[in-house]
Amino acid sequence: MARVWQHPFLNVFKHLKVEEWKRSTKEGDVTTVMDKTLKGTVYRIRGAIPAGNFIQLPKTSTQSLGLTGRYLYLLFRPIPMKYFVVHLDVTTEDSQVIRISFSNLFKEFKSTSTWLQFPFIYEETTGLSKTSKTDLIGAAPRCVRWTCLQLDLQVILMLYLNRRYSHIKSIKLCANQLVKNIYTSDLSFDPGVTLSEVRQAKLALNPMPREMSFPIPKGEKWHDHYMFIRFPTDDSQMPHDSVQRCLRHTSRSQEPVQQFLQPMTDSRAIQDRVSLIQQITSPMAWSHRANSVQKAIPEINATSGDLETSHLGDQKSCRKGVLAGGDATVTCAANDDGIDVYVHKLGKGSTILEDPGLDEIANPRMTKSETISTKNSSRHRCLLPDPILKLKGVIGFGGCNTKWALWSKDGSYLVYPCHAVIVALIVETGEQRFFIGHTDKVSSLAFNGNSTLLASSQMGLLSMVRLWNFETGKCLSIFKTQIHSLCFLSFSYSGTVLCGVGKDRHGKTMLVVWNTASVSHGGEVTVLAKAHTDVDIQALKIAFFDDTRMVSCGRDNIRLWRIRGGTLRSCPVNLGEYHALEFTDLAFEEGLVANREPEDRTLFVCSRSGHILEINYKNVTIQNARRLLPSLTQPAHRKEKQTFSSGPGIAINSISISSTFCAMGSEDGYLRLWPLDFSSVFLEAEHEGAVSSVCISPDGLRVLSTTSTGNLGFLDIQSRGYSTLVRSHADLILAFAVEGHRKQLATVSQDNTIRIWDLMTMQQLYDFTTTEETPCAITFHPTQQVFICGFSNGVVRSFSLVASDLLVEYKQHRGAVTGLTVSPDGNYMYSSCSQGILALYNCSTPKYNVLRMLSNVVYQNAELGTNILVVNEDSSLLAFVGPSKYTVTIMDASSLDELLRIDISILDLESTKLDSALDICFAPVSSGHLLVSTSSNKVLVLDVKTGCLIRQLSNVHQVACSALALSKDGQFLLTTGDRAIKVWDFQMKFNTSFQVFIGHSEPVQGVAFTPDQQHIISVGDAIFIWDFLATPEKTSKSSVHWSVESSSSPATGPNIEKIGDAAFGINEVPRRLIPVPSLASPPHLDISSMPPERNHGVFSESDDEGICLKSCIAGMTQKVSELSVEEKVDGNASGPGKIKLDTGNGRIVEPQNNVRPDSYKHFIARFKASTLPKKISFPDNNCERLRLKAVVGYNGNGRGNMVWRPDTGFFAYTCGCVIVVEDLHSGSQQHWLGHPEEISTLAVRHDAQVLASASGWGDKNSRCQIRIWDVPEGTCLKVLFHHETEVQAMAYSQNNRLFITLGDYSDRTIALWNAFTYELMSSTRFMEPVHEVAFNPFSANELACVGQGAITFWLMKQWGADINLQVHRVPVPEEIGPVELTSICYSIIPLLYSGTNTGQICVWDISTNRCFMTWEADEGEIGVLLCSGNRLVSGSNTKRIRLWAVGAVQELRLKGSGARSSSVFMEQEMTLDGAVISASFDDSMDMGIVGTTAGTLWYINWAERTNIRLISGHKNKVNEVTFSPTESHCATCGDDGSVRVWSLASMELVVQFQVLNQSCLCLAWSPSAHSSRSDHQQVVAGYSDGTIRVFSISRTEMELKIHPHPVALTAISFSVDGQIIISGDKDGIVAVSSPRTGITIRVLDDHKGSPITVIQSKSREYYDFGLEGELWLAASADRRVSVWASDWLRDKCELVDWLTFPAPNNPKIATNLPPSLAAFCPWNSSMLIYVGFGLKEEVLFYSLRQKQVVEKIPLSYFATSLCLSPGSSLIAIGYCERLLRLIDCMSKTEQDFVGHNDAVHLCRFTPSGKLLFTAAYNEILVWEVLSLGAAATREAKNIPLRPQIAT
Repeated sequence: MARVWQHPFLNVFKHLKVEEWKRSTKEGDVTTVMDKTLKGTVYRIRGAIPAGNFIQLPKTSTQSLGLTGRYLYLLFRPIPMKYFVVHLDVTTEDSQVIRISFSNLFKEFKSTSTWLQFPFIYEETTGLSKTSKTDLIGAAPRCVRWTCLQLDLQVILMLYLNRRYSHIKSIKLCANQLVKNIYTSDLSFDPGVTLSEVRQAKLALNPMPREMSFPIPKGEKWHDHYMFIRFPTDDSQMPHDSVQRCLRHTSRSQEPVQQFLQPMTDSRAIQDRVSLIQQITSPMAWSHRANSVQKAIPEINATSGDLETSHLGDQKSCRKGVLAGGDATVTCAANDDGIDVYVHKLGKGSTILEDPGLDEIANPRMTKSETISTKNSSRHRCLLPDPILKLKGVIGFGGCNTKWALWSKDGSYLVYPCHAVIVALIVETGEQRFFIGHTDKVSSLAFNGNSTLLASSQMGLLSMVRLWNFETGKCLSIFKTQIHSLCFLSFSYSGTVLCGVGKDRHGKTMLVVWNTASVSHGGEVTVLAKAHTDVDIQALKIAFFDDTRMVSCGRDNIRLWRIRGGTLRSCPVNLGEYHALEFTDLAFEEGLVANREPEDRTLFVCSRSGHILEINYKNVTIQNARRLLPSLTQPAHRKEKQTFSSGPGIAINSISISSTFCAMGSEDGYLRLWPLDFSSVFLEAEHEGAVSSVCISPDGLRVLSTTSTGNLGFLDIQSRGYSTLVRSHADLILAFAVEGHRKQLATVSQDNTIRIWDLMTMQQLYDFTTTEETPCAITFHPTQQVFICGFSNGVVRSFSLVASDLLVEYKQHRGAVTGLTVSPDGNYMYSSCSQGILALYNCSTPKYNVLRMLSNVVYQNAELGTNILVVNEDSSLLAFVGPSKYTVTIMDASSLDELLRIDISILDLESTKLDSALDICFAPVSSGHLLVSTSSNKVLVLDVKTGCLIRQLSNVHQVACSALALSKDGQFLLTTGDRAIKVWDFQMKFNTSFQVFIGHSEPVQGVAFTPDQQHIISVGDAIFIWDFLATPEKTSKSSVHWSVESSSSPATGPNIEKIGDAAFGINEVPRRLIPVPSLASPPHLDISSMPPERNHGVFSESDDEGICLKSCIAGMTQKVSELSVEEKVDGNASGPGKIKLDTGNGRIVEPQNNVRPDSYKHFIARFKASTLPKKISFPDNNCERLRLKAVVGYNGNGRGNMVWRPDTGFFAYTCGCVIVVEDLHSGSQQHWLGHPEEISTLAVRHDAQVLASASGWGDKNSRCQIRIWDVPEGTCLKVLFHHETEVQAMAYSQNNRLFITLGDYSDRTIALWNAFTYELMSSTRFMEPVHEVAFNPFSANELACVGQGAITFWLMKQWGADINLQVHRVPVPEEIGPVELTSICYSIIPLLYSGTNTGQICVWDISTNRCFMTWEADEGEIGVLLCSGNRLVSGSNTKRIRLWAVGAVQELRLKGSGARSSSVFMEQEMTLDGAVISASFDDSMDMGIVGTTAGTLWYINWAERTNIRLISGHKNKVNEVTFSPTESHCATCGDDGSVRVWSLASMELVVQFQVLNQSCLCLAWSPSAHSSRSDHQQVVAGYSDGTIRVFSISRTEMELKIHPHPVALTAISFSVDGQIIISGDKDGIVAVSSPRTGITIRVLDDHKGSPITVIQSKSREYYDFGLEGELWLAASADRRVSVWASDWLRDKCELVDWLTFPAPNNPKIATNLPPSLAAFCPWNSSMLIYVGFGLKEEVLFYSLRQKQVVEKIPLSYFATSLCLSPGSSLIAIGYCERLLRLIDCMSKTEQDFVGHNDAVHLCRFTPSGKLLFTAAYNEILVWEVLSLGAAATREAKNIPLRPQIAT
């Protein structure tokens, strides 16, 4: 009977009610998440230790599940790049419990009488070449699909243990995986077929039940989206001695009990994996021979003299081919299609080849000679220079693996492979040398003891070994190894013996030892000894004290080897209890000890289980054994040191030993340094991926480490700093784009990353990682700091390089993006996908609106990474391959109107097969040509107007040309084919000349010129940067980066004198002093966005006699214009005085672009879709019914928008367009209104009598204005209009006579004003953005400003109305690097501090205008600096504010290195909730107020080490406000996922509930009937994941969480008695739930298809409809309102009325229609009030009795919010035009109120109707509702009620 209730299948999770956790248990990080693929909730189990994070079924181990189903189905998905474990405890018929485990942690199959361990293998992993099944074991790949795993428990037990299966006892699911469910059944289901298919074909199959199956998109197949694994497989031969790698169809194996004949098609991606599991887990003896991939390895021919090449194919002209660093002789026959390379064998020994052409390693070009052969031509032209390319740099690391990186003997070089190229990196300068010649990926490297010889091997069937002279870069010898997969090399210390390990052609491990003693003298390499072995070898080293002794280690063995008598013999180490370990690396004890023999030393061997064995080499015994354990979970700042003990260990991949310490690299990503007694870790560094190898430098001061993610760097032990030298993609690079202005390169790869690189430094600036999609196309916007990327799922996303964040996402495509480009003028963007869709975007709008889409016009089957869209130089034409691969289409670039379609398949009449297009590019506009590369190895030149063939290049490459690029002048053509790059002289018609360059180990994916034509970029396996030597030398041009606009006529100034830099110490190296905190934590690696490099002009220092400019900036002049200042008070405008800026002769240089700089300091107004109102209704006789009482929140988007004067107590800040002046003692507020747009910054005069505020131009509907306020009176004195866009910063001089304002990066204007009359005195415009400006507090006529890479000092001299400005621009020292100076503050004379966007603080001596000191003050940009006396405060975007003691700086300036104190130090540090944007401190710097981007103002007290939240608000949009019945508190919720409870009297935050990664969209407070007890008040909140959470206010905890909706909630309400929760979601579903039990009682789908906007309940006993209970309504966005009568206790809910309101057929508002809102009328119980999108803008009064609209009130605009006052006949309505309208229904009067900075999307009266809350985005304004009598009293007193608005 036990089987009956489990048939046909059993849902295990449902049976055990897993969500209640009563019959099951969870441990660690186990949560429920919404999965987008399955469109449902799944369980996520994650954690670093699988044993500590799991779900266990049943709850305890003493219980049993009793599940008798033969098959177990696990629906799960491993978490990418992680490990997971699953344990099944199965009971046999003889009551024996067997544990069956499978995991990708297991390296091999293991079996005992009670435990079976199966390795779980993914074969579709990385791009690294994997040659054995063990290489396929490891973490889950980056892209892993949902999997259905079917385990035949009966067969598993019978096959492996010869036992009979009874039932499942328990199941344990351990981290890291997502689990949907578990099922058991006696039936074998097939997910690939449906029930109808089975019935029609009469198949003997069981289709997967709908409950068990994953969702499948309509018309698609199950196996295309998911993976199905059946284990054991159906092939009966698999568990025995036969291995089948790719099974297309299988049949069920015969069982002892019954037979199943069920043919099935497995998921294609799974078949190899299943067969590999069989290979490892088969209980029978088996043999496996890996399928080898045959690759043609060219033979090499040794010739004397230079290398010769001739013409390929039948081209008319011949030129020599160029091998990029290759050492092979290249001979190109005139009638041959390829390059023939031959090997010359010297005698019977190894093959030796001298490389005379490799003397200069930096130049990959091989030869200087040439042999020219002509055919049917008497004319020849040479392609010069020769060579035309020179390899400049390579970005990448690894290839075959990432474990090879070596120090040179002197520690100055790092040597590492990058696929087929060996790179020698100079550590100090970053310069690269190259060892080029390998034809495949380099598999290993080895140095001799003094680094004079370098040995390298390559992967492949015939592994080639090269020996190099490291100093000269010359290849001394090349010889074959007879080893098929040479994976390890070791050089003896003397360099006379080389040992290698690999596999022979039978797959057996082979060791070969070579004699290399005579290589340096031109001799041959001979084999000393070789041996075959059955043991696994993962590491081998030759003993440095004896060339004949070696040690190896591997799985289950450590062996000592020795050459004796020409044979290689070995001796195993007795491992005892450690015999089953997998050993990964070894190292000898360093140094020589007196009275000890050389071989009497310790050998250290590490293992994958974390063990480290110390072996006495002489006695071949284990001296000690330790194990590396993970430390207990601790806070980051209290992390415990690692220890050695028993327990689960951390896999150690590499070990390196010095004379004083040991370095280890482990799988958990840590590099750890230990003393030799292994007592505790004294230094560690965390990496992004597993550490592959470590190597201590010869001097013992640095430790090199490499990671599995392709990173290479070193840890400096003295400074405890980590330097990342190389980053790289972990897979093939698909596409790239080059940005010329900032010299940046963007690449996308199959490793699912997008990376931005600096072309000058070859360092990574940014990276963006995706999880389930592959980026496949990328492009830069030519004028904006934006790049756009297309993905394999059809999504196109634009990213900001400034904010390093996603801007907009486009989902126009259904297939993978195959083409993506932006027109050169930046106006349009184009994208295409694999479904043939072409889209046109308008780039002039912020969101890149889609203008047009065309279907089936672009070739659909283009490979990922191939960009098939191109735009010509003048942005007039668009060309692409399509609609088929045989045609090329040319369209108008602005309209996508088709102009020409060319069929290229018919252009070659002699060809027997159709030709197809592969890549295209435009020639210069003047030529009118289009180039097309074809599948027949041709390049066609077509006329873009007629489509006629102009000419063609045949036999361009041996294979099809995959990429084209043409220089801007049309003279040089680049083509790529296979792994070669060709440079052609494109202008030589029918007399073509070219040069060939190699270096890539895989096919080249793309090639391009840089915009300046100085370099060439080629990508594929890595990024190659080539110098293009044919470009004419650059002429020296003076570049002007700062321009001044002042006078209408040029003024002649004094003569310009050139003053050298040395006079001012500009180029001196600043003193670098690193502050030392009291406790230093171990360094951690971090990828941070680095600023792009920029070039700047340089100003010289000015003196008292006049301004002096450097002669290289002679292009700058002046321009004076009459500017006016608009004064609000008197309306008169006065002209400024004339400015005389002595700049010499030159021209005006206009700004080049308005790109936001790489600085968070710059203000960017939040984007708003709302507009300013065109009309406003003010009340008659100034009788206003509302008074602004309070403003909740602080604008975290502003910059410097908070001021505080401790001496006067004046405290002001901004919220939107309102200035809030608050009394810190009483909490009372004043509100100054008048700005039409968001206020960017504030400045207060030093006597705190005048405040200046600035707002921008918004959406160009308003002007940028500066308002001057009288602080005591609270009135606006003047309104200044001068800047065009936004004001970035403002400041008053110390004597309060001058006032300066600074425009943002678009405006770039600095204006100087008279602080008494506010007349404009001068205005200067710059070529580059300026970030901050400050007056010298000790000299009112001096100021300084900071910008891109420089600080500018200003000196003002005034004669009457004329002002003379002396300007000195000083760049930062080159040692600091390319930085943005972002903040500035003056200190005691003569010091000035400036912060950078890289976290440095520079100290300047203003007497000499030089930087004499700098230190690393933070990890991020420093946006705020304040200084007083000897204390400095810095605030950054890392959320930290720090207090520095800088008393030693003055002495350091005077005495330099002779100063007593050598550094500044950090006194204190606090971490806040956001980036620091404003700060103000008292004179002692003990206390202050700090503002952050999170919208919080903090009170900081350094003396007490406290920080108190003064002002706070929501960071994102506020979605709802609700009130307690007693009006003591109110609650708000927002998109930031928080629910905040405020005290209504003081508006102070009481408690906050935060839900991460969700938005809280609706909120309701329990009514008085339910909350009669003051200690039981509840708030119910609805979230974007469809969950409802009930919070207890008194207990400040969550009481209940339910999930009644599958999508986001949009409205929620309590019933009148509080016993029911009514909720609505965005799909229009209304759910009725109980807050006590959490059960959903009823679901209503009447509004299905349109989001619910309002749910409201009201009490109405004995209603006219005859039902005793309550009324409630629901409104949806489709203008429908339903009214219901419900009696919840009797389970009755009836529809009372259904309203549908009309709307125009052709609405003028295309998108974002106004919401449909409805509410019961409080003063008329039978009335319902409605607003929404309709025929007119109006309020409708609907009578529930009369069933009709009885009254209408017209509105000025469509309403965005609605609320009715319970205490009076008032209606509050919010507009998108930023207005609040109050309608009195009794007196029929209307009043409009301003104060919001965005659409008023929320209005809520308190229950008494005395207060009104309104919200616009994150601003909350609290209004006091005045009675008519109070309003009249205010009128009598003549109190100004209206906000002051500029006209």
